Amino acid sequence: MLGLEPQVLLLLLLCLVAACAFEFVNGFHDTANAVATVIYTNTLRPWVAVVWSAFWNFIGVFAGGITVAMGIVYLLPVESLVDQNIYHGIAMVGALLLSAILWNVGTWYYGIPASSSHALIGSILGVGIAFSLLPDSGGAAVNWSKATETGLALLIGPLAGFTLTIVIMFVLKRFVRNKAIFKEPHKRKPPPLWIRLILIATCTGVSFFHGSNDGQKGVGLIMLILIGIVPFKFALDETKNPLDMRGSLVKVEQVMRKINPAELAPDEQVALTEINQQTANLDRIFAAKTNVKEVPESERFQIRKAILLVYSRAKKLMSSERVSLSPSDRKLYDSSIQNMRDFTDYAPKWVILIVSLSLGLGTMIGWKRIVVTIGERIGKEHLTYAQGASAELVAASMIGVSTSIGLPSSTTHVLSSAIAGSMVANRGIRNLNPSMVRNIALAWVLTLPVTMTLSGCLFLLFRALM
Repeated sequence: MLGLEPQVLLLLLLCLVAACAFEFVNGFHDTANAVATVIYTNTLRPWVAVVWSAFWNFIGVFAGGITVAMGIVYLLPVESLVDQNIYHGIAMVGALLLSAILWNVGTWYYGIPASSSHALIGSILGVGIAFSLLPDSGGAAVNWSKATETGLALLIGPLAGFTLTIVIMFVLKRFVRNKAIFKEPHKRKPPPLWIRLILIATCTGVSFFHGSNDGQKGVGLIMLILIGIVPFKFALDETKNPLDMRGSLVKVEQVMRKINPAELAPDEQVALTEINQQTANLDRIFAAKTNVKEVPESERFQIRKAILLVYSRAKKLMSSERVSLSPSDRKLYDSSIQNMRDFTDYAPKWVILIVSLSLGLGTMIGWKRIVVTIGERIGKEHLTYAQGASAELVAASMIGVSTSIGLPSSTTHVLSSAIAGSMVANRGIRNLNPSMVRNIALAWVLTLPVTMTLSGCLFLLFRALM
């Protein structure tokens, strides 16, 4: 199977199981974000809410695409980290998986809503930083532009969630005459039908978009594992013939030849030289080949590496004012490089399936600890119908927007902030539970540095042992 030694195959399977375990933990860790409001407003029975949420998480993973997944993959320039020692790839993925799972389980045990997204991203960054400290690393091992973009998305989410929920609560108080939605729910009676339908809809939305966003992170994590450990097998989409990209490669080369090196700054000249080197490397690999079977598996990772290096260097080059290309040339380049990226940006159906199952099953287990925090301990009052609906509506909308533009979103951060915003909208800042808010804030602040440090240390330890 895959042509691997038995011990390497075993380690690969363990890494895949660990990735599924992370998604499983993510399921029961983040389920409370979707079901807390419907449970605490007596809209649905707990077991019905959890099964319903699990189903829509499952569907969300399949419907979400892979844009966010690729964002996770490209946080680390795997093409630079992977070397001839396959155990170094195992050390990389093993370290980031273990640190993310440990943090998730720890915060779940203490009932603290912490972000699985932050834990995963912190672990990935920790491995990259640790790799850059190695003598033979060659320097940078983190895609800092992608990391910055991801960090901003995760930072803006909670702030926007808090603010938008206050606005929605203000609008509801101003225009909704039925004051029953602002009162504490009856302990045994369900809410009026129209409120119940709204709460079920918002619960469904959060569950679906959680699957579409967080599920993609699991897909990206597994692709990181497969590319890092078995690059010759998963570097390119095996359902496509790599020889089919030759037409796009020729068009990219045509556009690059129209750029005048004399007009460029020194660093841009270097970028253009590197682009030409990589396209020449692809020409060499494709030369005199008429069938995909003639492309050795060992060369497929080099194809991936060349495509991504061309893309990254050209992205910087194309943004320069010194590059004088016509709109038609730029359009030709964009369509051609996108066609080539279709060979590298993919995920097999079986990867999406096992992530969907792991997330869905995890959703049905262990949800109570975080539900209690969301429903009872963020504020000093019981969650009302209006608060629950407002918070879930904001969370579902923001996660959906993040998924559509290919950015990760923290369901936990957004919804917890939205719940806090709804509490403030009711009775001001004093309506928050200071001790719980302090614990949540502390977990949020510590997640990145703790997971980065833990994964970095584990990576260096595992690499030394291997």
